Formats: sequence, C-alpha cells, structure tokens
Amino acid sequence: MIKLDKEDIELLSRHSNWSEKNVEHALKTTIYSTKTDWQNFLKLVFLSLGIGFTVAGIIFFFAYNWADLHKFVKIGLIEGLIIITTLIAVFSKLQAPVKNAILTGAALLVGVLFAVFGQIYQTGANAYDFFLGWTLCITLWVVVSNSAPLWLIYIVLINTTVVLYAQQVAHDWSFLFICLLLFLINSVFLIAALFLNRTKAPLKLSNWFTNTIALGSICYSTIGLCYGLFESPQLEFYILLIVVLIAYSAAIKYGLQSKNTFYLAVIPFSVIIIISALFVKISDDFGMFLFIGLFVVISVTLVIKNLINLQRSWTK
Repeated sequence: MIKLDKEDIELLSRHSNWSEKNVEHALKTTIYSTKTDWQNFLKLVFLSLGIGFTVAGIIFFFAYNWADLHKFVKIGLIEGLIIITTLIAVFSKLQAPVKNAILTGAALLVGVLFAVFGQIYQTGANAYDFFLGWTLCITLWVVVSNSAPLWLIYIVLINTTVVLYAQQVAHDWSFLFICLLLFLINSVFLIAALFLNRTKAPLKLSNWFTNTIALGSICYSTIGLCYGLFESPQLEFYILLIVVLIAYSAAIKYGLQSKNTFYLAVIPFSVIIIISALFVKISDDFGMFLFIGLFVVISVTLVIKNLINLQRSWTK
C-alpha cells in the first residue's frame, strides 16, 4: 500500500476528478492529527513533565532540608519512593506508556539515591563509580521496559561513565581512542535498534530514538576526525577513519534503501565539517577561510538539492 503525503493528495486533487469532500476526508484520515491523537500526545507530554518536575522537586527538597534530616530519613524516603513507583509500574493496570514513564522516574530516583548515599557517607569514590552503579542498577528495568526514553537515559549514562572513567582512571587513553570507543558503543546500540525495528521482536524503538543515537555517533566521529587532523599521526586516528568510512557507507546505503533522508543529510554535513577542518590544517590564512566559506555554501546547497530530488523521485 502506497502512503500518500499532503503534497501527493493536493497534486491528485488538481489533476483528477477527486471531489473536494473526498480530498478533505483523505487529509483528515491520513495526514491531519485527530482529536484522539492530540489527547494522547498531551497526556504523554503532561505525564512526562509531571514526573520530571516531581523528581526535580525531590532533589531540591533534599538540598534545602539536608541539615535538618536524619541520614536514615534521607535514604528511607528515597528508597520508599523507588519501591512505590516500581510497584505501580509493575502491578498497576495503567497503560504501557504511563507505566514506562513512571519506571523512567524510578530510574532517575536511583541516581538520586546514589547521590544522597554518597553525600551522607562521603565514600570518596570517583564520579564514574556513581554513574556506573546507576547504570548497572537500572539495567534490568531498561531491558524489560520497551521504553525509548529509558533506553536513551541508559545510553547517556554509559557514555558519561566512559568519559569520566577516561578522565579519572584511564589517563593513558587518548582523546581519539575515547571518541572511537564512544562511536563504537553508540553505533552498536543504533544497529541493534534498527535491526529490532525490522524484525518481529516485541521491542520497537521510535525513529526519534534511533535518530538521536545516530546523531550522537556522528558527533563523536566528526569531533574525533577533526581533532586527529591537527595532531601527530596516531594509530587510533587511522582506525577511526576506516571505521567511519565503513559506517558512513553503510548508513548511506541504508538511507537510500529505507528512503530515510535523515542519514542522507547528517552524514554529508559531517563530511563537509571534516573536509573544512582539513582545509584549515592546510592553511589558516584569509584566502583559505574565504574558500572554506564558499565550499560550505556550495556543498550544503548541493546536499539540499539532492535531498529534494530524492524525495520527489520517491513520491512518484
């Protein structure tokens, strides 16, 4: 079944005997959001805002009343909230999105619990220990939740743990190696999410989630390659370059096959940034910067023009 967008319906209405009533019905049923769609959207928005503000309020409550609360009261309140929210998410008859939102709030409270515990007993642990423990403790919830926001929080925690570990423990890790490692980690999550979305697996992650992870991976690769261009040649740079070439080629192929313009847009922009950095390394005088400005304008224009042509060819 061919999915029509708004431009297709308008084009058909101008060049056919399609009645105005049928055109309006097609727009309402296939293009425009219904009252139910808006209600569901607003429910999720207000629920997310409510949980976010509640967690923020709990954090500020402890910050303001820290000196007046006994240490067992501090820990007991957080543990009680975690238990209550987890029981509601598991045993209540609420809809799945509501349960996932509550479970996401519980996962955030786990971080609050670790922070409170660390402040009370002054463990002296490195910052990466805090995020590592937080990540490990919510792993089971993330796996069984089928919740894209919770998965995103989980991946952010992993990235934060790796960065802090490199800064505080693994002092021999180079910046290029960190970029390579983070690029590989996020790419693995991206490939797994795309694979699960194409199968009949119960876990389905939204496009915004995969696009966010892809954007993070591309940021790491772009920053790493640009940084490596201005440093002395390192093995990590060449490994990252090879891996990025393979990954970018696969992403372009996937974008063409799935007709997804996101990958066909962000990857060329990443390449433009890397090439511009290469030009800066060659020369940093006024003429080169003028040339780079012209290069960026022309290349971005060509990328946009090709994307428009692709979209038109896909809708024919």
